[in-house]
Amino acid sequence: MSAPHRPAGIHLLADLHGIDAARLVSCEALDALLRAGAAAAGATILHSHFHSFGPGHGVTGVVMLAESHISIHTWPEFGFAAADIFMCGDAAPQLALDVIERALAPSARSVQTISRGAAGPI
Repeated sequence: MSAPHRPAGIHLLADLHGIDAARLVSCEALDALLRAGAAAAGATILHSHFHSFGPGHGVTGVVMLAESHISIHTWPEFGFAAADIFMCGDAAPQLALDVIERALAPSARSVQTISRGAAGPI
């Protein structure tokens, strides 16, 4: 039996600006992109769910991982995507973000890195 994942991990919050609207409207393409990011990070995919708000409108979606999750919310009318990547264990969330950024090609980005679960009685 493998050891359980400890709750300590890294949570990346990425605001990605200046993205071509066509890259932000397909549930299928964004699902595949986040799955590719999870694979690059060494994470274990459990399930995903994506929802489109209609033709030309944004998408919200999540890939649930054994190590936590990757989610994205898009606003094609503003060329904006918000990505949320939290991974514990040996997974590497920055590798997932690298895959997402290469595909979406934002002209500007802002990323917050938060350490989760490292302090306290674990």
